[in-house]
Amino acid sequence: MPLESKRRFIDYFKNFNYEKLGSLIALAALFIISGIANPIFFRPLNIMNILRQISYVGTIALGMTFVIISGGIDLSVGSLMALLGGIMIIVINQFGGNVLAILIAMVVGAGLSVVLGFGTGLLITKGKIAPFIATLGTMAIYRSLVLYFANGGEYRSISSIYPKIGGGKIPLGESFFIPTPVIIFFVYAIICHIILDKTRFGRYVYAIGSNESAAIYSAIKVDRVKTMTYMIVGFSVFLTSLMLSSRMNSVSSTSAGLGFELDAIAAVVIGGTSMKGGRGWIWGTVFGAIILGIINNMLNLLNVSPYLQGAVKGLVIIGAVLIQRKRS
Repeated sequence: MPLESKRRFIDYFKNFNYEKLGSLIALAALFIISGIANPIFFRPLNIMNILRQISYVGTIALGMTFVIISGGIDLSVGSLMALLGGIMIIVINQFGGNVLAILIAMVVGAGLSVVLGFGTGLLITKGKIAPFIATLGTMAIYRSLVLYFANGGEYRSISSIYPKIGGGKIPLGESFFIPTPVIIFFVYAIICHIILDKTRFGRYVYAIGSNESAAIYSAIKVDRVKTMTYMIVGFSVFLTSLMLSSRMNSVSSTSAGLGFELDAIAAVVIGGTSMKGGRGWIWGTVFGAIILGIINNMLNLLNVSPYLQGAVKGLVIIGAVLIQRKRS
């Protein structure tokens, strides 16, 4: 190979955008390997099942991307999901379970999610509490409230209309359909991409995560931007809570949302977002969520014990962080 060609070849890999394309390449490779390992994987019904499963955690992960890029973290998303779902079902039952009751419950759930996100942001920015500690505390508070209101039991909806939201399907043929949660997930991903990549607010999020001191000297209202990221993740949790509670028409006070914080953070990290902040993108998180979904699906198809799936997920997270460190 001529010397000039070698230099171009080396420069290509040096300048390769691993942050934005690494997760996509990993997804493509995993997709091919999974199909070879088990042909059932390529069946349209199985693909739709994967997308539906990842849409719940993936929606939360989209909001988590804003928080992590700004240099924060939120461990309360799983407990908040259960709390919002329980409150919406209580409101639906209180108002008779009709369409109006569902609309009122959605307004209450969305409003409460943003208010609680605002409160978390204030604890971190004005209270000067580390994000890890603040959200660890709110996680315990939310879960306790969920258990208290249901007395450790379940929230059950009396509505026959509510399940159509999370269990709805849009047919694209005789035997092919797209579940409603998948559509909500991808539409929300487009909206989040526009906010993060095309607005001044998005640029501020990156700036704060890269160098908070420099952002302050640049006259960026750091506290306001940070608080808004927690409001965004709160609204993301509301969407997931709406999809899951409506699909099941119930919410378990003990198990709903358990482990969602780990899965959401894993999707963000696998997608290339740095835990140190300042670097990441929305579509990387989408790819990260799909990668997690494919891994879980393949482990099930290969009859791997469900008790080992958490170990595999943990190894993937550690590997993603190590790759990020090498790249840095």
